[in-house]
Amino acid sequence: MQKSPLAMLYHWEQQQPNTVYLRQPINGVFHDITWAEYGQRIRRLAAALKARQYPDGSHIAILSKNCAEWFITDLAIMMAGHVSVPIYATAGQETIQYVLTHSHCRAIFIGKLDDTEHQCQAIPNHVERFAFPYDGIKADHFWNDVMAHEPLTDNPDRSADDTMSIIYTSGSTGNPKGVVVTLGAYGWSCETLGRTMPTYPNDRALSYLPLAHITERVIIEGASLYNGFQVSFVESLDTFADNLKTVSPTLFLSVPRLWTRFQMAVLAKMPPKKLNLLLSIPFLNKVVARKIRQQLGLDDARLFGSGSAPLSKATIQWYQRIGINITEAWGMSETTALGTTCHPFRADKIGSIGRAYDGVDLRLSDEGEIQVKGPFLMKEYYLEPEKTAETFTEDGYLKTGDKGEMDSEGYVKITGRLKEIFKTSKGKYIAPVPIESKIMENPLVEQICVTGSHLKQPIALLVLTPEASTLEREHVRHSLEKTLEKVNSTLESHAVLDALMIVNDSWTVENNLLTPTLKIRRHLIEAYYHETIHRPLQAKVEWQ
Repeated sequence: MQKSPLAMLYHWEQQQPNTVYLRQPINGVFHDITWAEYGQRIRRLAAALKARQYPDGSHIAILSKNCAEWFITDLAIMMAGHVSVPIYATAGQETIQYVLTHSHCRAIFIGKLDDTEHQCQAIPNHVERFAFPYDGIKADHFWNDVMAHEPLTDNPDRSADDTMSIIYTSGSTGNPKGVVVTLGAYGWSCETLGRTMPTYPNDRALSYLPLAHITERVIIEGASLYNGFQVSFVESLDTFADNLKTVSPTLFLSVPRLWTRFQMAVLAKMPPKKLNLLLSIPFLNKVVARKIRQQLGLDDARLFGSGSAPLSKATIQWYQRIGINITEAWGMSETTALGTTCHPFRADKIGSIGRAYDGVDLRLSDEGEIQVKGPFLMKEYYLEPEKTAETFTEDGYLKTGDKGEMDSEGYVKITGRLKEIFKTSKGKYIAPVPIESKIMENPLVEQICVTGSHLKQPIALLVLTPEASTLEREHVRHSLEKTLEKVNSTLESHAVLDALMIVNDSWTVENNLLTPTLKIRRHLIEAYYHETIHRPLQAKVEWQ
């Protein structure tokens, strides 16, 4: 019988009460929290929430970077009979105000933020404020005060049909939608993940990707709760590398942009030709590979994951040479993070998003859309019945919006987004994502957006890596021209790129050109660079 997150808490409280579960760095020192202490803090906070006498099922927001208090608050909201509403720690005022208003939140927990005062100005006056134990937070209730409440002594549980959380999608277009996740869907995903990629109480993970996103919420928080392994947090961006080495995780999940940054950091210390030579020498290659893994803090890791966007085939193969086999996977907020996985790693399937998990019913529609069905699906979009109806087929499959193709073994490749396909002035349709993946195989490219609506031929906007700026321009031009020629040779004539356009600004969450999960906001990038996109071309590789 499927167990709830609360049932798993009670299990570990009994089975390993004195084992360290959470490790929170403060001023360079890790503070350990055992399972027993974790449970007690949850019970105290749940008692404090019950004392507020909110109606059952009230919505309570969490606005904070990842920290031990995030985990504690998530379970306490659940234990008190309420619904959590996470908000990205990078969210601007408009998003914060929209989410709190749309979801009718009664309270909000505020934690580690980069711009606390400015972000908190967006919180409506009627929303009660609780503060995590970090400086500079103005609140109605403070952490030490809520921790003074007498803890709940019973073990309340919740039904599988109860709403656990409303997760607002980061949204590459328009306002975010509130994905309603039930306890049953969450528990099913966590248990299925544990069967597919087994983890154990002696495993270690680092939680640093946004907990407001379903991936971190299931694959790190959920998996640790269902499998009992230890989770450490990062103190700040500046301490990330040191925290990673100190924790030395056995499980490591990241995103393409960070995997590329790690690779570039290695190549900055050792030129590619020298590294390739050392990795080609028997016996010595293993020593070199291990030294690189140690420098990254990943020598103890046995499971590596990447998600949110495609990781280039060349990058995965580079990591494979140093003993890091990166598993790509695919899922959505609407599917409670699960969909497909490439685990166990297979070199011949690099470039795919893997096969469906056991229990995930996956099919392709007549137009190639990936559609899924199973107990992991969201209940609905909060207060948006029309959008909910549009998202499901008549026979109950979720329409993901991703186009794909499937091989004879059930491995799926994403070929683009239905809504991202654009039409050139010649009336030809282009799917940008596969082209972008090919260009990204050049290690000088950090970000890319292929565009061409109303152009005769598409072009690609590029943001180069920081390392590229240290190279001579002619070297960069030559490298990119070779990549362009190679990629164009694989494309149909109507999809051939006219040029690669290098832009000056990085695309970030702060300038609104990336979503909080680091996906490009294609329509905003196209609007921002409208003049650049439509200016007459002088060469195959141009700088803005």
